[in-house]
Amino acid sequence: MSTSHGATALLVIAKEPLPGRVKTRLTPPFSPEEAAELAAAALQDTLRTVLALPARRRVLVLEGRPGPWTPPGFDVVPQCAGTLDERIAAAFATCTGPALLVGMDTPQITPALLAPALSPDGWDGCDAWFGPAEDGGFWALGLAAPDPGLVRGVPMSRPDTGALQRARLTEFGLTVRDLPPLRDVDTAEDAAHVAAIAPHGRFAQAHTRLSRAVVR
Repeated sequence: MSTSHGATALLVIAKEPLPGRVKTRLTPPFSPEEAAELAAAALQDTLRTVLALPARRRVLVLEGRPGPWTPPGFDVVPQCAGTLDERIAAAFATCTGPALLVGMDTPQITPALLAPALSPDGWDGCDAWFGPAEDGGFWALGLAAPDPGLVRGVPMSRPDTGALQRARLTEFGLTVRDLPPLRDVDTAEDAAHVAAIAPHGRFAQAHTRLSRAVVR
């Protein structure tokens, strides 16, 4: 596992994986406790990947309290109150210099997926990196000069959220580069898909075990 330095701050915005508070769309077929276990595994995979990336600083922007799934190497800061756009905006407001934010819904991310944004020339001629999600949202957002106004007010959790967020960046005159589209884990179908394409992570292991229990 690497803890190498880089020019970019890496932010992970996440919720404490508590039953009934996370991944509620996985219930059913999973129980609230099983959905929370899947959420914890997804978050662990995400944090492990971020630890393997070069970063100036690694920050877990957390709603709730840290737990045994929180590895060393992260600054843990609380999310502010408000809607998701306000919470993302506040996370960027704590940064000086380039910052890249990801969520906890894409445990399939790999260092290779994020490598273009984190390469030594990743910000040359580039003001923003954007990772679209297949459901119309986004899984990654990087800003060379973090400005809360680039996010605040963008409607979240809608099929056009990603398009609106990317349009906000270009409306501000930013040069945007795109990362590959990924599928968020929201539903049981999403979970099965992600576990299949990333079979070696904690999420896939938890999904395999819990799916067998559901079948029984």
